[in-house]
Amino acid sequence: MAITAPIRLYGTYGSPYTRKMLSLLRYRRIPYQFMQGSQGGAPEELPKPKVGLLPTFYLESTDGPLEAAVDSTPLIRRFEESFSSRSVIPHDPAIAFIDYLLEDYGDEWLTKAMFHYRWSFQADIEKAGIILSLEHNPSLPEEDCVFFQSHFATRQISRLGVVGSNKITARVIESSYKLFLQAFNQILTQRTFICGDCPGSADFAFYGQLTQLAGFDPTPMALTLELAPRVLAWMNFMEDLSGHEIPADTWASRDDIQNTLQPLLAEVGRTYVPVMLANAKALDQGLAQVETQVDGKPWQQNPFPYQKRCVEWIRGEYLALSELDREWVDGVLAGTGCEKLLQD
Repeated sequence: MAITAPIRLYGTYGSPYTRKMLSLLRYRRIPYQFMQGSQGGAPEELPKPKVGLLPTFYLESTDGPLEAAVDSTPLIRRFEESFSSRSVIPHDPAIAFIDYLLEDYGDEWLTKAMFHYRWSFQADIEKAGIILSLEHNPSLPEEDCVFFQSHFATRQISRLGVVGSNKITARVIESSYKLFLQAFNQILTQRTFICGDCPGSADFAFYGQLTQLAGFDPTPMALTLELAPRVLAWMNFMEDLSGHEIPADTWASRDDIQNTLQPLLAEVGRTYVPVMLANAKALDQGLAQVETQVDGKPWQQNPFPYQKRCVEWIRGEYLALSELDREWVDGVLAGTGCEKLLQD
């Protein structure tokens, strides 16, 4: 069922997933109407999504009712079916799988760093509380601003356990963000995007989280500038790629992917993979806590059902590859730790 444009979406600039999708729509030159606000405040006449997350897309088709949808990863693939130009999915299915895996890492692991830094450090808490309260209405009366600042910060800090940020995991999260910055900065010394000369879905996932980590919150912003200035510059570059013209022979070769992505994939395998697997195992066993180790350090968090589905979807994408494509993917992931994610 083809989606018609302009696409309406409701979100906020403080949401990394809103920023992810706005950048993607601009790059793909898909007309859109952005309704800026806060969570739960979309116009009453619009349908409600099953889960109230940002951004919420309101999709129209030629032969169906208006639909509210919220999950960015499947939405990117739906847009590929309705809008053919300037694809963000690599043509090579095996490289597309690597891009899919890295997109999930951005969405499900880097967001832990985003929440951790924003709501664990005083300077970051104060800035987020003030600016995010005013973002949907800069003319908010001062007494309302004070109330919403306190209310919003309290609510978000209470959710840290959901994403896995706590006193036990803090060292892992902070170390991982530094190693991610170094690995990604190295990639940017060789090309502009992760999988070639144009952005794939993983680029937009990284960008969304980095708009907050590198572009808003004081503590990780300073860290990014110190360790990975290219990443900070790249984040600004990704804001609006509508004028970026795609060169010929856009995507990297398999050899190039294998040579340049190894340090990043090793970081994915060191951190994201054991936590995702432990989370899935805890849910399968009905455990109240996820407990594992990341590079010899303890990790503990509440179970997260959505991330168990992410593991299942990644395995489904892998099994959909041809045997030869799976063999190549196996070779790229061997020894990085990512291969464990594909083992039943």
